[in-house]
Amino acid sequence: MDAPIPTVVTGRSTSKAAARIRAAAIEVFAVKGYGATTTREIAASLDMSPGAVYPHYKTKESLLFAISLEGHRAALEVVRQADADTDSATARLGFTVAAYVRWHAENHALARVVQYELRSLTPEHFKEVVDVRRATSGVFANIIGAGELSGEFHAIDKDAAVLAITSLGVDVSRWFPSNTHPDASMLAQRYAELSFRIVGATAWGENRNVACCDGCRNGKSI
Repeated sequence: MDAPIPTVVTGRSTSKAAARIRAAAIEVFAVKGYGATTTREIAASLDMSPGAVYPHYKTKESLLFAISLEGHRAALEVVRQADADTDSATARLGFTVAAYVRWHAENHALARVVQYELRSLTPEHFKEVVDVRRATSGVFANIIGAGELSGEFHAIDKDAAVLAITSLGVDVSRWFPSNTHPDASMLAQRYAELSFRIVGATAWGENRNVACCDGCRNGKSI
């Protein structure tokens, strides 16, 4: 059974103004880094006074927390939606890896902030975000475990395989797009193929196009 996603977001505002503040903060954090950014700069990018941010986010850290929790929940939801335990483990892995990679590519500014600024959170906020990260890793761990039981996968170390696959996906946000890899869909397919090799999939060649086109379900091409 999937681990529940934490539902309490302490100090987060859900108004349209707050959403604009989060969006502006993502862009500035992604370019300058959290530590080098001031709340004043974020407000200025929206032609707002610093005092206008305060009713929504009392501190810069509370703003980062709202962004981090929102981003990690979005990534988890994308992976869960891509998974279907009626498929073979190989197909499940291909779909979920493709979805994870595409999310980090298409939302690279947001992903860069939520994945690389974690240590700036308070211990309490850090723990809440890490719980969501563990739930995401758990999806991949369950799939790899199912593949080992079915004989589809021969991973030397399941935990290491999960770490390798998720780390590759996360790193996409650091450099995407590039001259070599400007297309999120193609990149997702390539990373799905790499994941088959990581887990020692016995029939990965038969599933090499599992992540093609939109790399997900909902009536789209498999």
